[in-house]
Amino acid sequence: MNQPPRQRPSEVTALAVAQSAGELATLAAQRMEANLRWYRDLSAQERSQVGLVAQAGISQFITWFHHDEGHAPSAISIFANAPQELTRSVNLRQTLDLVRTVVDVVESRVESLAGPGDEQLLRESVLRFSREIAFAAAEVYAGAAEARGAWDARLEALVVDAVLRGEADESMQSRATALGWGEVADVTFVVGATPDDRLGAGGPAAAVDDLRRAVRHHRVEALAIVQRTRLIAILGGTREPARVLADVQDCFGEGPIVIGPTVPHLFAAGRSARAALSGLSAAPAWPASPRLLEADAVLPERALAGDGPARRALVDRVFRPLARPSQASLLETATAYLENGGSIEATARMLFVHPNTVRYRVGRIAAVTGYDLGTPREAWALRIGLSLGRLDASTPGRSAPPTTG
Repeated sequence: MNQPPRQRPSEVTALAVAQSAGELATLAAQRMEANLRWYRDLSAQERSQVGLVAQAGISQFITWFHHDEGHAPSAISIFANAPQELTRSVNLRQTLDLVRTVVDVVESRVESLAGPGDEQLLRESVLRFSREIAFAAAEVYAGAAEARGAWDARLEALVVDAVLRGEADESMQSRATALGWGEVADVTFVVGATPDDRLGAGGPAAAVDDLRRAVRHHRVEALAIVQRTRLIAILGGTREPARVLADVQDCFGEGPIVIGPTVPHLFAAGRSARAALSGLSAAPAWPASPRLLEADAVLPERALAGDGPARRALVDRVFRPLARPSQASLLETATAYLENGGSIEATARMLFVHPNTVRYRVGRIAAVTGYDLGTPREAWALRIGLSLGRLDASTPGRSAPPTTG
């Protein structure tokens, strides 16, 4: 709907307003200095930028007030000189403080600027123009936020891709620093399915945004992308990723959410990524797996699927400690226990020892390897580790170096 024709100011009023431009700008700067603490806290360069915006606003008002043709004023050009610099220095609320200050300054001079009968017209014009400035400021800040969001999303995707490929080079470091991840410690790679409903309502970006918002409540940093049907997140700033994910798991789709090992910083996250992705691929082999699944929990499945680091880790944790000459009795007990279906008495008879001796040795095996033979799944994992270790030992020239997977 077109704005109704506005009463024209007299030439006396228009001339007086035009001639007051410098004085009004000076008064606005003085009032901002006196009343706005955030303005006083700015650097000299930033105050200069804000002052230029205030001057541009006054200049635009004078031009519009004198030459209005019945259209609503467009103050977007006030912020066109350096909107990104402004939005980095001053937030939207502070910009509205600036607008109110300029309005107050002009209103305080209405009586001396307006010719006879133009006082109300000048006041209404100032208020109308200030409203347009406020809307223009909101538009500028929204545009800047959208541009920053798109740029950050691109940087985020590049950083996550570098982690996936294990490319912790200088370009990744600079991108991570730009995202505020240069000094983030305790980093964990997490992967799960993308929720189907998010893809239908808002697309992959909705799933990523939901995840970021959810982890923010835990004061945890997050880089997140959707890669085909997978939702990938890199969490930073927590040594308890499972606790955080327990509260935000609804951001992922159905199926397991695999948590890689926590590493000291982003540039070591490739190891965490490889473990988590391998765990997601191997998870179907454990139908009863929990929803939140640490990559180490599926070391046996990962090893069976051909994951070399997982195989070496399992051999290092199970076979190597028990294969030491000093632990010969433990290796013998573990083998007999597994062969006898987990029966303490049958194992004791096979080894010609007391059942309590078997119980003691089973406890020692758990302490040495981290796997409890009394738990069926852990007993199966230990059996896989022993089998893989024996295969390695029987293959000439095949010696798996220690690793932590």
